[in-house]
Amino acid sequence: QVQLVESGGGLVQAGGSMRLSCVPSESIFGFYHMAWYRQAPGNQRELVATDIRSGGTAYADSVKGRFTISRDNVKNTVYLQMNSLKPEDTAVYYCNGARWSTLPGDSWGQGTQVTVSS
Repeated sequence: QVQLVESGGGLVQAGGSMRLSCVPSESIFGFYHMAWYRQAPGNQRELVATDIRSGGTAYADSVKGRFTISRDNVKNTVYLQMNSLKPEDTAVYYCNGARWSTLPGDSWGQGTQVTVSS
């Protein structure tokens, strides 16, 4: 069973920045998608961003221009850089690894809480 370990969550003021990291227990090359999801209380889990192994990224409309996903193959890590944070970005953020082109994949991290205060 693949493990994905997230880090970097916490409390930040609106307008601030935060970077999340995700390290899988096996090579990142094995994942077609490395993605970030989030789930706020009372809401369904939603896709925030995905990095595709063959090149390219995709973002939810709500985070376009503010969030950046990146994959560091040397460090075997996926990052989510979050800028201009808003209170509505408050959620538990989950890393997800998908071996094929369909999201979400079967591998989930434990989640990291991001809280944006107004």
